Amino acid sequence: MATLEDVLATLDASQAGALDRLFELVRIPSISAQPPHFLDCDRAADWLTAQLAELGFDARKEPTDGRPMVMASAKAKTRDAPHVLFYGHYDVQPADPLDLWKTPPFEPRLEGERIFGRGAADDKGQLMTFLEACRAFRANGGLPCHVSVLLEGEEETGSPSLPAFLAKHAKSLKADLLLVCDTNMWNAETPAITTMLRGLVFEEIVLKGPSRDLHSGLYGGPAINPIRVLAKILADLHDDKGVVTLPGFYDGVEELPEDIAAQWRELDFDPVKFLGEVGLSVPAGEAGRSVLEQLWSRPTCEINGIVGGYIEAGAKTVLPAQASAKISFRLVGRQDPARIQQALRAFVKARLPADVKVEFLGHGGSPAIGLPSRGEALKRARRALEEEWGKPAAVIGAGGSIPIVGSFKRELGMDALMVGFGLDDDAIHSPNEKYERRSFHKGARSWARILSALSQ
Repeated sequence: MATLEDVLATLDASQAGALDRLFELVRIPSISAQPPHFLDCDRAADWLTAQLAELGFDARKEPTDGRPMVMASAKAKTRDAPHVLFYGHYDVQPADPLDLWKTPPFEPRLEGERIFGRGAADDKGQLMTFLEACRAFRANGGLPCHVSVLLEGEEETGSPSLPAFLAKHAKSLKADLLLVCDTNMWNAETPAITTMLRGLVFEEIVLKGPSRDLHSGLYGGPAINPIRVLAKILADLHDDKGVVTLPGFYDGVEELPEDIAAQWRELDFDPVKFLGEVGLSVPAGEAGRSVLEQLWSRPTCEINGIVGGYIEAGAKTVLPAQASAKISFRLVGRQDPARIQQALRAFVKARLPADVKVEFLGHGGSPAIGLPSRGEALKRARRALEEEWGKPAAVIGAGGSIPIVGSFKRELGMDALMVGFGLDDDAIHSPNEKYERRSFHKGARSWARILSALSQ
């Protein structure tokens, strides 16, 4: 019977073929946000369906109201093996601005030990690490776990078709554990498992004052200025210590457990370097909280954009009819997105002077996700990653949000194991996106080890 070492040897011997397959997928411009590329999304789904079928999966492309899903399943060598569901997404971000790419974004290239191309890291390279691990198992007698696969084509546009799809296919998607490969390593030498994801609320505020733009010399003074009102409201959202002032905002926010805090303190993290790389020097969040706490375990309120009045070159003495701001909240713990939205709207309304009206535009939200940090699956995955990388895997949080993980938890009752091999400098969503060839190869080896560990 083939051993794990045989599977790893197969992965080592098939690196050239694995790279060719990744390049084939990256060449498909599957941009889910742009209608001219909808057919390319179908092409990517067809390509992945064919690849999974080649690996012995029962694979099919499933239609949705938007871009199609790819579903596949394969049985393990032994009947009582655990059942895992792997999730990834084949859609990518638009490549603009094109003039900043050194070479065309959908003509992947290997430069030294780096794979360049749109989707090389997010998420085509990541999902292909798992498929290559499955390919190596197939070449050596079969999978150690029952494996289902769900590959989505709308992750980069907010997964609008996913809720209805999960409801319809809940029975066939249900598994013991969800595997997600859309996260990063701690650094280039240290693997990581992400167990905390912040939630999100995004709200747009539009303040309306006079019936039209006014000449500031003729009306300035007696006429209310929506920009001034908006600026005061936005300034009131934080106190001078960086604390968010919305009533009830911190309801459901718990202190970080000391064992997790101690582990984070031991991580090789330099806050001065972290901020210095983006031209900053002083942490601007809640006073008395470390930078990692501010990023992973504390909620935030950020102003993402302000629009109002004349913003073109030169001077125009206008008093604007309206002003708007876009605000996002990152949530932690048991914070309720609906309550945060309601609190913001009440906060704004309470500060409106006479003659100013407000319109709110909600852009969705999702709660934070906390996953078991002491479970058996995580313990086995950490051991498998350490065997591959030679260093203990860091158990970390993530400042961003992956709503899909919450959807699986709420709808299917499944916990997730989030293991990714991206790096902070992969430039995902930016020009010249790249994926380290080492991440691609050792990522596949890591999944082989994890699947083997989970099966035992």
